[in-house]
Amino acid sequence: MKLPLLEEQNLKGKRVFVRVDFNVPVENGKATDKTRIEKTLPTLELLISKGAKIILGSHLGRPKGGPEAKYSMKPVFDVLTTLVKTKVSFSDSVIGANVVKMSNELGEGEILLLENLRFHKEEEENEAGFCKELAKLADVYVNDAFGTAHRAHASTEGVAHLLPAFAGLLMRKEIEVLSGLLARPERPFVAIVGGSKVSSKFAILKNLLEKVDHLLIGGGMAYTFLKSRAVPVGKSLVEPDFESQAFQLIDRAGIQGVDLQIPVDHIIADHFDPNAKTKSVDKMGILDGWMGMDIGPKTIDNYIKAIKEAKTILWNGPMGVFEMDKFSKGTIEIAKAISKSKAKTVVGGGDSIAAVNKAGVADKITHISTGGGASLEFLEGRTLPGVECLLPKEGK
Repeated sequence: MKLPLLEEQNLKGKRVFVRVDFNVPVENGKATDKTRIEKTLPTLELLISKGAKIILGSHLGRPKGGPEAKYSMKPVFDVLTTLVKTKVSFSDSVIGANVVKMSNELGEGEILLLENLRFHKEEEENEAGFCKELAKLADVYVNDAFGTAHRAHASTEGVAHLLPAFAGLLMRKEIEVLSGLLARPERPFVAIVGGSKVSSKFAILKNLLEKVDHLLIGGGMAYTFLKSRAVPVGKSLVEPDFESQAFQLIDRAGIQGVDLQIPVDHIIADHFDPNAKTKSVDKMGILDGWMGMDIGPKTIDNYIKAIKEAKTILWNGPMGVFEMDKFSKGTIEIAKAISKSKAKTVVGGGDSIAAVNKAGVADKITHISTGGGASLEFLEGRTLPGVECLLPKEGK
């Protein structure tokens, strides 16, 4: 994927609109996690060093198409001012003559943070007039918000057609890592896919089956696979509409020579509660009235064996109900095994990121994707509108 390089552009004195992902948790008017803000600092520092005038736009939360105080970007502004060594201003407006004036009056290397883009319903509608208003703020467009790249909104796609458009450093790294994962992985390539529902992951499983050597299934979705093979699953989470597809995926893996593994033992509970009674059961199945909550010790050993032999590892989705400590062992042990691997390791999805943080091994992962839904759609092989619009246009 040939993206024009931001580093090679002359941006001195130019107004640069940067779509960032500053959708951070806010409590009592304070941002409680600044990770997403920190992730885009390399792009901001590059633009500052080039003497650009920087206008930042982001969404925060899900306002109902109008201003809501609890979704204001002001808590983000408070954090941003402590992270950069330049003047940072705040605009209560997103579009209009006043904010255009503020963008023009920025000094080189200075930053203007706009209020929440989604205070305008036209943002999510990708409305043409709103795109033109945003474009008035800048001479150049940069998207550094990979997590929003699967949305064709005004600030993620529409404006890119009106200005010279580039990927920020974080956006480009995400694209390069995930593209490389699909196009030229070093083998053996092991994918570990968990989470609660097959329905939300089936497209990625089908696509990965064409790429990987080992596909390890965990989490609630595993019980649909087990049920499809007539293994008793008690009252575990099952999606009946996906049983036949799960059955066929196992068959296809066998035909293609892919080692698709599903859990051979389980930690089960009598009800969904951190204080529930628990047992460990083997591949004969889960007892009536009980539910699977985590992969068991034999499954952990099987999966770790594949992980140890891997040269490339992708992990998306927990192995069990890891937010309850009693059922977190499978997920934590997989996280630790991945961290000890000498393979190229890529972790994506909010729960998987939370798991590597909980296990204290985040700094040992090659790449932690900030993408969430965008990462999933990219790995499914879908075209992301927020990426497509950054590619060089034919004839230019």
